[in-house]
This record gives sequence, structure tokens and C-alpha cells, in this order.
Amino acid sequence: MSLFTRSRQQPDMTEGGSAPDDGTTGRGGDGDRPERDADGDKAGEAGPDEEETAAPPGTVADSAPGPRSDPASDAESGVVARPGWFGRRRRHPRIARGVSVGTTVLAGALVLFALLVPNRIERIEFASFVRIPAEGVLLAGLLLALPPRPRRIASVATGVFLGLVTVLKFVDMGFYQILARPFDLVLDWILLDDATDFLRESFGRTGQLLAVAGVIVLFVALLVLTALAVVRLTHLMDRHRPVAARTTLILGTAWISCVTLGVQIGGVPVATKGNAEFLGHRVEQVRAGLRDARVFDQQASVDAFADTPPDRLLTELRGKDVLFTFIESYGRVAIDDPAMAARTDTVLKEGTGRLKAAGFESRSGWLRSPVTGAGSWLAHSTFLSGLWIKNQQRYRSLTTSDRMTLTRYFRKTGAWRTVGIVPGVRRAWPEGKFFGLDHIYDSEHLGYHGPYFSWTPVPDQFSLEAFERLEHGRKDREPIMAEIILASSHNPWSPIAHMVDWDDLGDGSVFHRIKKEGTDPAEVWKDPQKVRAEYRKAIEYSIRSLTEWVERYGDENTVLVFLGDHQPGPTVTAGDTGKDVPVTIVAHDEKVLERVADWDWTDGLKPAEDAPRWGMDTFRDRFMTAYGPRG
Repeated sequence: MSLFTRSRQQPDMTEGGSAPDDGTTGRGGDGDRPERDADGDKAGEAGPDEEETAAPPGTVADSAPGPRSDPASDAESGVVARPGWFGRRRRHPRIARGVSVGTTVLAGALVLFALLVPNRIERIEFASFVRIPAEGVLLAGLLLALPPRPRRIASVATGVFLGLVTVLKFVDMGFYQILARPFDLVLDWILLDDATDFLRESFGRTGQLLAVAGVIVLFVALLVLTALAVVRLTHLMDRHRPVAARTTLILGTAWISCVTLGVQIGGVPVATKGNAEFLGHRVEQVRAGLRDARVFDQQASVDAFADTPPDRLLTELRGKDVLFTFIESYGRVAIDDPAMAARTDTVLKEGTGRLKAAGFESRSGWLRSPVTGAGSWLAHSTFLSGLWIKNQQRYRSLTTSDRMTLTRYFRKTGAWRTVGIVPGVRRAWPEGKFFGLDHIYDSEHLGYHGPYFSWTPVPDQFSLEAFERLEHGRKDREPIMAEIILASSHNPWSPIAHMVDWDDLGDGSVFHRIKKEGTDPAEVWKDPQKVRAEYRKAIEYSIRSLTEWVERYGDENTVLVFLGDHQPGPTVTAGDTGKDVPVTIVAHDEKVLERVADWDWTDGLKPAEDAPRWGMDTFRDRFMTAYGPRG
């Protein structure tokens, strides 16, 4: 028996033996039927656990004025005071009705939002939320058709699933903002760990923990709220089944009519099946990811130089120091975008002139990177392996194979000492052995005692000076092949270092002052224009660091190949989906550039707009062909 069920004893009689006239009626009464609220309960009454008739006068539950009955006698008669929400609903029916209606409206708004929200920020507009979702119409029809118990289970499961789909859309928004592509359900989970590392390095341990905790709370809350919302709406449809059935039929007819007539609002179709298409693309993405492993294995088995004897590899570069240098996020946007072009052009022209004065010539072209926004290691491995490394699955397959990279071929000849300057590496990097590097200098082994600049552990100018001190400047050494990563232009581009006198670099302590003078990333990222300005400054710093190093330390045996690894994120590219990056060869010996004359690259550090554009995966074989024996 319900705690709130009143005693079924004979009601108290007023003096004279008649029942009190309190304005209520029983089931068979002729009084006015109270209207139902949004939950289906009668206005002014308690929930379904209550008796339909009102409590007799004198009980605690009675809202009429007058003396209260003795609690002891109430207990003896079985009348129990109604505590909490149920009591307040009876005493304040209008407020209760308002809360009930408001909760139902919020539940409907949440479900509608989950059904209609796009997975890209730039597509969120008013017209996106005044559409008819086919999935919602079909779902309503299904829930109305199910028996009570399966309907309850289906409503909870549907709510949780809708919450998961919404979470995936939010993750997509983040990936589009950083990588200009959606989240890959098969291959991208490792990037979540990288994202937390980025948060720690940019905003500290506390910022990382707060961000991760906030994401977890929001994730759980969204699943719970969407489940509760669907359950509430299902109960409402069940209580008003005729109205719900007619409404579902009308919406279904309207959806078909809008599709047939092509009705749009602001260029957005009114009738949509966006979630079905969204999930269909995801299923196809998973299938493609599973197929890709087989395709990649076939591609990796083909190597034009696998059987070439070591003494016939890279013969035209023997005795040279060959430096492959990646500039983080150095993309075509830095050269072509009107807001950056003038300043970048000035830096490139100055660099070309300074190198020419030092006896160096240069040629430049374009490469198409497999990634944009992030994923530098995928671009590096594409460039060095001659394979299109577009995802983490391919990267893992590559680094666990015996594929020969450009750096490994240099090592195979026995004519070069191979080293890596990788200041972005702060923990074990077993892949370094795969790339054929005799020695690796990470951020802990460059002798740097200055501050981090957001994500960047070591400023580019110091990394290059450390390379000179540790390897290039040593006496009686053998020729060097070096892979050098310049990371100062890594997101979030605030604060950034600036050039100092090379003789003042010392152990890097000078950069403490420079960092204090820099910008605050939290402030910069409030304004996309400020982000773009800081990005441009970071690219200028990296280019100046590199060209000044060559001018200062390069000699007749120096051969430099430098390139961007990928375009920056969408905040900087402002909608440009291109993946082109500049690539340049610098050499003192004119014979080195003569070997690539048929590439038709542009003179200088800046590639022309119509300069040749190759896939980054083609560079390895072109380079080895150009500098191998001919005839």
C-alpha cells in the first residue's frame, strides 16, 4: 500500500451527520473534471499513488484553513502527512504544473538539439534547428508501437545512444577545429592521450586535470540527461497516445512533403536525415580503416631502391652534410594569405639575400602533406618513407616494419653519421631506431635550462646552436646527416621566442626574460586575428633561426632541405582546406642544385604560386634518384 494512500475508513461527518462539502468529487461525481498537467496528472492533485478523493478536513494534507488535527489521532486513523514535493504539489498546484510543463519543454528541447545539432561549429545556425528530423519521427512511431515494458527499455537505450551520438558530434567539432577532419573511431583514440599531454604542457598540471574532469562530468551528464529526456517524452506520449499518434503522422507527412518539394530555410533543407547519414559515414569510415591495413601492406612491399647496393646510393652527396629540417606548421597559408603574405615575403626575401651573400643558392616548390592542423609525425614519416602515412594505424605498421626510410638509406651507405635533433620529444621514443638515427638529442639532452614556451620545450635558435655545439661544430668528424625538428611554431603560438645574439644564448636562461615579455595564450585565443598574427610571428622566428644558422655556420659542404610538416589549424587557415607546404633546398655547391634542375622549382626561399606541387610521399624516391648515379 502506498505511503500516501489515505485511510479508506468512513469519512468524518459534520455535525448533523452529513459529509462535508469541500468541492471535491469521487470517480462518479458530477463536479468539474480538473485539467491534466503536462505529466497527465490532474491539476491540483498528487501523483498516481494518491487516492482520487481529497483528504478529509482536519488532516495535515488539507489545505483549507482551520485547526490542525492531533498528529497522534492522525496516526491512529492511518492518515499520513505528505512531505516534500508531493505535499507542495498539492498545496501549490499552479507552481507544480509550471515546473512539470517546464521540465517537459526542456526535455523536448534537449532531444531536438541532439537530433539536429551538426558536427561542425561553422554549420551551427538557427536554420539548423527548425528542421524535421526523420529519425525523431521514426523513433516516436516505434516507441508508440511497443508494449509497455519493451517501451521503457527502448526509451532508456535510445536516450543513451542519442547522448553518445551527440558526444561524438562534439568530438568531431574539436577535430575539425584542430585537424580539419572528423574523429576516426578506429585510429584516433591515441590522439586523446596526446591532447591531455598538450593541455598539461600548455596550461600546467592543474589546468589539465580540471579540463579532463570537466570533460568526464559533461560526458556523463549528457548521457544521463538525454536518457531521462527521452523517458519523460515517452511517458508523455503514452499518456496522450491519440494526440501523439496524430502528431507523429502529421510530422511524417510533412517530412515527405518537404523532401518532395525541396523546402529550405536559409539554404538548409527543412526535412533532414542527418543522423542517419552521420552514422552511415561513420560505419563506412570504420570499414575503410579496417581495409586500409591490407592496402598499406601492399604499398609498403614496393621499394625501388631495396636491391640497390650501398655504394650506389646517394653517391652525389658523398662528403656533404645533409640536413633535413621540419618547421612545425609552416604551411602555404603563411605565404599566400593576404594578412600574412607581406611580412612572410619580407622574411623570405631577406633570407634569400643573406644566404646568397654567403655563397648559397636555393630552390623551392610545394609538397602536399597527408595531414593538416596536427599529426606532425605522420608528415615526417611520409616524407622519409615514401609512403602515404595518413593515420596512426599506418604509422604503427610502418614503424614496426623493415621499410627503408631516407634516413636509413643514408645510414646504410656507411658514409654518414646520422643524428636527430628532436626537442619536442620528452619521453622514450623507440621509433627513433626505426628511422635509422645513430644518436638522438631530445629536449633533455640539448643543454637547455630556459623556460618552455607553451608546448615548445626548446626555442628553435637554441636547438640549432645545440646542434652546432654537439655535432656540426666538432673537429675531425665524419659527414653528418641530421633530421632536425624546429618546434617554436607549434600551436598555440603564444608566447613565442624572438631572436637574440647567437653569442648570448648560453644555457638558454636568457629566454626567461623573453617569455615574460611574451603574450598570454588565454588572451590570444579569444581573438582569431590575434592567433593568426602570433602564428605568423612564430613562422618568421623559425625561418630567421634557420637562415641565420646557415649563414653563420654553413660551409661549402652544407646541403639543407627544409619544409613545413603541415598547415596550421582552421583558426589560422580560416576555412582553407589545402594541405600544401613549402619545401626548399639550399646548397653552397652549385652542382647540388644542378642535379634537381629538371624539377623546375622556383629560385629562392619562396616557391612561386605555380611551382610544382607533389605529394609528400614522392619526395624520397625523387631525391634518391636525383642524387644517385646516372647512366
